Amino acid sequence: MDSPPGRDLVVVAASAGGVEPLRALVSRLPPSLPAAVLVVLHVASSGSSALAGILDRSGPLKVAPAEDGLPLVRGEIRVAVADHHLLVHDGHQRVSRGPRYNGYRPAADLLFMSAAVAAGPRVAGVVLSGTLDDGARGCALVERHGGVVAVQDPEECAFPGMPSAALRAGGRARTLPARRLADWVVEQARSPVTAEETLPDDELLRDLARYLTPRLPSTPPEGEPSGFTCPDCSGPLYLRPGAADIRYDCRVGHSWSMETMIAGQADAVERALWVAVLRLEEGGGCSSA
Repeated sequence: MDSPPGRDLVVVAASAGGVEPLRALVSRLPPSLPAAVLVVLHVASSGSSALAGILDRSGPLKVAPAEDGLPLVRGEIRVAVADHHLLVHDGHQRVSRGPRYNGYRPAADLLFMSAAVAAGPRVAGVVLSGTLDDGARGCALVERHGGVVAVQDPEECAFPGMPSAALRAGGRARTLPARRLADWVVEQARSPVTAEETLPDDELLRDLARYLTPRLPSTPPEGEPSGFTCPDCSGPLYLRPGAADIRYDCRVGHSWSMETMIAGQADAVERALWVAVLRLEEGGGCSSA
């Protein structure tokens, strides 16, 4: 009788300060890794997709940009492309230009959330250096569906926000230095796991459907108006009812944690202030003699 498979889907998230630990992780993964690896790195929407080439030169595994509809392949690494979300659905990569999530596209949360639904206990998640808390909700859901999570030790991170948030959200994540994360991934990929039945999570499935089949919502999101406006589109934000963590949604589909919403509001206020300063300077320079 064949033994149960190991954790054959590895999802990795990184942001500011995350390229070097990501390279360290990839460089130590063996060519025989019995798992597919998907990577999200926060980059500007106008950024290039050079990360795949960098990682391809860093270790023995093939690394390439993600492509919508391609099947997951063990021993292969796929990287989210700029300004596109990367998700998992029915054993395949899905690439989406759906609304920003936590202010990011690609977003770590969406990758981890979709992996939890698609592969349950066969998921191993890794969170590296980065700011704010993208990925925290996804890590909690990976653990809730039977998967496991490890984070880069916040003490050695250039930016400890993302690993620290993942630790707070999940509760069972391992904390490891970057140099030991690859060993943990290999151990998880080679350790048999038994699938456990989990109850459907309607809220999670609705969230993912917005990105797997993107369309403009016809009605406002559920919940009460929060009094805040969306940092991305300036539309009203609604406080999601009954959520385990505080989340804000707008009618367009942008979704925010409290931490990312506050950071987005701060950026929006700063932009508005600079516009006001420029307008005042322009008005002062146009006074008549």
